[in-house]
Amino acid sequence: QVQLVESGGGLVQAGGSLSLSCAASGDTLGKYAMGWFRQAPGKEREFVAAIEWSDGDTYYASGLKGRFTISRDNAKNTVYLRMNSLGPEDTAVYYCAASYYSGSSLYNGQRYDYWGQGTQVTVSS
Repeated sequence: QVQLVESGGGLVQAGGSLSLSCAASGDTLGKYAMGWFRQAPGKEREFVAAIEWSDGDTYYASGLKGRFTISRDNAKNTVYLRMNSLGPEDTAVYYCAASYYSGSSLYNGQRYDYWGQGTQVTVSS
């Protein structure tokens, strides 16, 4: 079983950038695909990005590719989310999650087995 802890959230002005980190313990991340999700107040949780464990293929929610970049460092047991050109619509709690699945399944939050506690990202206009 793996435990996930996100960090790096905070308050940023519109147009700014933030980098989130998700550190794992209890198991190696190298055998999981990793994803980032977010949930804004009053909205459902939505997929942001994911990265395969084997070949590093990445997946992004439509509209986020080009602004957001997911990466991983298996040696450090950490996955990252770099977010650029942030806008108020990006305000949410961001969660990282680990999955045994791959491919298009990674868009589906139901396919993730382990979740972090979340980190708040607030973008002011």
